[in-house]
Amino acid sequence: MKVLVIGGGAREHALCRALSLDPDVSALHCAPGNAGIADVAELHTVDALDGGAVAALAGRLEADLVVVGPEAPLVAGVADAVRAAGIACFGPSREAAQLEGSKAFAKEVMAAANVPTARSYVCTTPDEVDEALDAFGAPYVVKDDGLAAGKGVVVTADLEQAREHALACGRVVIEEYLDGPEVSLFAITDGETVLPLQPAQDFKRALDGDEGPNTGGMGAYSPLPWADPKLVDEVMESVLQPTVDELRRRGTPFAGLLYAGLAITSRGVRVIEFNARFGDPETQVVLARLKTPLAGVLLNAARGTLADEPPLNWRGESAVTVVIASHNYPGTPRTGDPIGGLDEVTEQDAPHAYVLHAGTRREGDAIVSAGGRVLSVTATGEDLTEARDRAYTAVGRIHLDGSHHRKDIAAKAASHS
Repeated sequence: MKVLVIGGGAREHALCRALSLDPDVSALHCAPGNAGIADVAELHTVDALDGGAVAALAGRLEADLVVVGPEAPLVAGVADAVRAAGIACFGPSREAAQLEGSKAFAKEVMAAANVPTARSYVCTTPDEVDEALDAFGAPYVVKDDGLAAGKGVVVTADLEQAREHALACGRVVIEEYLDGPEVSLFAITDGETVLPLQPAQDFKRALDGDEGPNTGGMGAYSPLPWADPKLVDEVMESVLQPTVDELRRRGTPFAGLLYAGLAITSRGVRVIEFNARFGDPETQVVLARLKTPLAGVLLNAARGTLADEPPLNWRGESAVTVVIASHNYPGTPRTGDPIGGLDEVTEQDAPHAYVLHAGTRREGDAIVSAGGRVLSVTATGEDLTEARDRAYTAVGRIHLDGSHHRKDIAAKAASHS
């Protein structure tokens, strides 16, 4: 099977790594990719938001399957263009991707499917904003209706800050605050059959102790030793299957990766948000634990034959990923700094720990930073304690001037396991 992956972050590196280990994959391509992905896939340049260009590239490469990584190309309809060219594509249509592209649409679908979520108001005027903030009180949860790469949400006890964010957004969703720990659960679906993956937890805040501004995610771990063993079954029944069924009923079936961001509240599981693609950095730890070869599962989802897929096999190991971010992230990051120590990790920590590239590029013989989140250092172990130790040992070998990372990823969970 020839596979083309679209995107260039650590999520795509994790996908390419898993696909490169699949004996059924005879050729692996990625566009645009990054310096790390170049080790496992052939890179191509393409405008990832141009469906026609992506479909043409897939045609030239005689790809059997296209996997669209990031949300923006999905919301732009790239998967539709690839399918229209007669090529199997893993990723929802433009209409179905509105589940992530519009918070208001997602709320509408959840209401129709009876999926438990936070009470909310969609606001477009300053008066509506004030009414909604007043109705819920602090802490205030304010979400930009559109795509914001994980950074369009403000959770704050400061009324002025909440109001300022809401007015800057245009169309905004204001909702009640959900207490309790957050969990990410991914499911692969062909629009009918739903195949859940293993849950993970990510860390959104920039600094230790969940302090500092929201980011796209600073680390993750899986499994969750503290979670109810019945969690996946419960979420399948109350969230994932009803959502997939409702989208099919509307004539916009969702085929691809459905990501449910959940809060385990005192009143039960509630959906915080849906995404229409693999999450970053959770993909890094979930795929580290997946034993089943990935390509066939994604192809079955793309072809509508997921019901033929046997249950997924999982390794008994735990996985932890730690994000190394560039100077000033999540503000405007500094780029172009050389990255040292990558070879040392390969030589001394493989196969238990490895580095997935996010924002990197090659300059001559050097690999330099090219984004906010630069690397995802990922490790597996018998339990979370061993996986953490291995991840942080590998992090310690990497040099990137001005970089920062959290030192407490999975620390609390490791003490449970």
